[in-house]
Amino acid sequence: MRKKIVFMGSADFSSIIMESLVTDERFEVTVLFTQPDKPVGRKQIMTPPDTAICAKRFNIPTFQPAKISECSEQIKEMRPDFIVVAAYGQILKQEILDIAPCINLHTSFLPRNRGAAALQTHILENDDYAGVTAIWMDRGLDTGDILGTIFFRPQGCAKFNCLLKHLGYQAANLTKSIIQDFREIKPLKQINADASYAKKLTKEDGLIDFASAKKAYKKFLAYYPWPGVYIESGLKIKEVAVNELGSKNRGGEILAVGEDDITIGFETGSLKLSKLQAPSKNEVTALEYIRGKRLNIGDILV
Repeated sequence: MRKKIVFMGSADFSSIIMESLVTDERFEVTVLFTQPDKPVGRKQIMTPPDTAICAKRFNIPTFQPAKISECSEQIKEMRPDFIVVAAYGQILKQEILDIAPCINLHTSFLPRNRGAAALQTHILENDDYAGVTAIWMDRGLDTGDILGTIFFRPQGCAKFNCLLKHLGYQAANLTKSIIQDFREIKPLKQINADASYAKKLTKEDGLIDFASAKKAYKKFLAYYPWPGVYIESGLKIKEVAVNELGSKNRGGEILAVGEDDITIGFETGSLKLSKLQAPSKNEVTALEYIRGKRLNIGDILV
């Protein structure tokens, strides 16, 4: 018999999990609850969440309440077997948690990095492995009992958006496995003494200095594409690669100019910058930027 699922989520990570459930004949996603449309970009165009776009493709009824707590009776009438929650962005009250088992997918090894910026914090911490934890939700912030974990060593693209997409596919497999084996699973309580928290990001978190090339590069990976990284002058670094991480330099000095990039020194290490964006300006190549500023090897970037 197909398991009836109420799905709650908003991001691309969520839509990967939802689509995997929708296209599996063992499950029936009866409805999606997601965030209201939000203004996006310079023109502030009202844009639906990724999950709403996905749900439309599969004709799944979609609701976008400002407060999910106001929908508890509606959800109860649907009589779901499970509620699956992934990157939803709203806290569920106990009256919803009591309707059916609520499975939440979180992009960290809980109890480490509870909270909103779990994966970004993982990248900054330079862990060798990434993973997803599924928990039986309670009223706390990512404090529910652990139902399962899946982990892997990242290969290829290490930027946040690439890694998050891969985690979405891993989380989808984990979700389906847990739903199928739910009665046999023995939930494991989290050890609160081992807990850490990953606070919600702001634009200010993207500020980098010229102290450590390694730290700056990790920030670039973790905060791509949002909030991105920038230096104190407001110059945004849009594309960057590691040159080396051991040399000693003047911070911000242009060390070399190549065909496609420029090499910038940090107090420790150096990075190759290929795309930059000055405040209120369009994105340009690093070569176009330094030519426009009449900068050469030996000059400070800003």
